[in-house]
Amino acid sequence: MNIRLHNARILTMKDNKIIQGEIWVQDERILYVGDGTDTEKVYSKLNLQSIIWDREIDCQGNLLMPGFKDAHTHSGMTVLRSYADDLPLSDWLNKQIFPVEAKLDGEMIYHLTKLAVLEYLTSGITAIFDMYLTPETIADACVDMGMRCVQVGAVNNFSQSVEFVETMFNKLNSKHNLISYILGFHAEYTCSKELLQDIAGLSRKYKAPVYAHISETASEVEECKNRYGMTPPVFLDSLGMFTFGGGGYHCVHMEEADLNLFQRKRLNVVTNPASNMKLASGIAPISQYIKRGINVAIGTDGPASNNCLDMFREMFLVTGLAKLKEEDAAAVDAWEVLKMATVNGSKAMYLPDTDVLAEGKLADIIMLDLHQPNMQPINNICKNIVYSGSKQNVKMTMINGQILYENGKFADFIDVDGIYSKANEIKESIC
Repeated sequence: MNIRLHNARILTMKDNKIIQGEIWVQDERILYVGDGTDTEKVYSKLNLQSIIWDREIDCQGNLLMPGFKDAHTHSGMTVLRSYADDLPLSDWLNKQIFPVEAKLDGEMIYHLTKLAVLEYLTSGITAIFDMYLTPETIADACVDMGMRCVQVGAVNNFSQSVEFVETMFNKLNSKHNLISYILGFHAEYTCSKELLQDIAGLSRKYKAPVYAHISETASEVEECKNRYGMTPPVFLDSLGMFTFGGGGYHCVHMEEADLNLFQRKRLNVVTNPASNMKLASGIAPISQYIKRGINVAIGTDGPASNNCLDMFREMFLVTGLAKLKEEDAAAVDAWEVLKMATVNGSKAMYLPDTDVLAEGKLADIIMLDLHQPNMQPINNICKNIVYSGSKQNVKMTMINGQILYENGKFADFIDVDGIYSKANEIKESIC
């Protein structure tokens, strides 16, 4: 499908400059980004006189930019939204979450993931880094909804297995161009040393990166030090876990050795400020990561601990909490946060063709409505997005060249009422 988006402000994310112009999309790729004065080179390259457009969209001066990357989430946990709130993490997991999750099957998670995708689309999220129980049905749900999804292994002492993770790694990385899979495990504290050694062995076998929840709480760190005499990152590295890269989710309680390790091995941090704040886990040292050149991406975490899959709220909290932690209003500039939500997320998720808007990149594009009161006056668009932006500004979400959400409505093939009905049916059966 050929789509021309014109009369737009464009933030390519190559830098923080806004250009006036247009974007051409052909099938799943970007064909052109520019001010519209040099389009003859495109025609010449394609040996065409013109292009027949399936759609031409007048953006009316609104902003086009790369979609946000939700670099840590558990989509199937939509059934647990507002079910297990106001509890400490250990009680939240062991007394509320795990017992209900034990009742979930693959078909349920398929439908619950579709519900999450609706929310991602309204927030301008065009790719998710999902960790949950039934990877194949999650992949099916995302393909059926048009969502780009990178999954990560969730093996622990109670569910999945190293063999299962290996099978999914080989199967899902060749399933569909919207789907990929990365090696991973739930966390150090839910895995035996033998299990972790086996995951590290898989990483060596495939020369592949590994991800997990790491140093989310102070108690997690202390318990690991009591078990192994090392912090979680240092212990995992001692097993050879990060030889080929990867990183951690949360990374709130990091010691000097941990920071050195992430810097030296160029590991990725995915911060989840809303979840960490709601569960009273703490505030991640974002300024320290930035100073050390550590790649920081942003995730919402799951809808049971957040409870909102909203990247605008996450972006504001990343910078707001960092300023509070550092007691410095200049800490973590809005531009850095916007990079975390887009370019850095692409890097952490190993999606290099989704980082910026440029010729040949995947057409994962969002349009933000600048004609809303919270975006006026236009002094600085990047700062407006981070400090005053909200989901109400998402006017369009395009993934792989397909418009899935536009002007408050989902694509015709998406049965919104059916998704809601199924989610409530599942909730009634297990909660």
